[in-house]
Amino acid sequence: MAAPIAFRLNGVDRRTEVPPDTRLIDFLRDRLELTAAKKACGIGRCGACAVLIDGRAVNACLVMAWQMDGADIVTPEGLETLPHAKTVRQALAEENAFQCGYCASGFVVVLTAYLRDHPGAQEQDIRAALEGNICRCTGYRSILRGAMAAARMLAEPDRDVPSDGSQSDASQTVEAS
Repeated sequence: MAAPIAFRLNGVDRRTEVPPDTRLIDFLRDRLELTAAKKACGIGRCGACAVLIDGRAVNACLVMAWQMDGADIVTPEGLETLPHAKTVRQALAEENAFQCGYCASGFVVVLTAYLRDHPGAQEQDIRAALEGNICRCTGYRSILRGAMAAARMLAEPDRDVPSDGSQSDASQTVEAS
């Protein structure tokens, strides 16, 4: 029996029903066609499926869709509304942080959440924050350089970036099919 849920997804209120055995990653990718969060290990070890749930980076493969009732979810597709994410993406791009890009969305989601709360973080702290993210291509140096550049940019005192990670308010509700 499907459970009714209401949630905010990338700034838009949504209502739908989901079967109790549906994982969030499957719901996002298969039902809503939001494919930037990657379905990889399926057991929460690689970080490729990371999304923001109520501002926290969470592996979508470890969460059931029905648990999203009342939650505010931001997928990699919705990050463009977050000023911190723009800075993180810019810094990673300038450092050519990724090769194949499969892991990129997960790293960006985690770094966005972490650096929002810890602008100016040091390398050891960033390394610890990224422990749940795996990249098989780069060797991590370019990712860390990009993350450190983002941390420096976000720590600039005159930088006008909201600290709450809030999004613009959308007044519509969408029924998810």
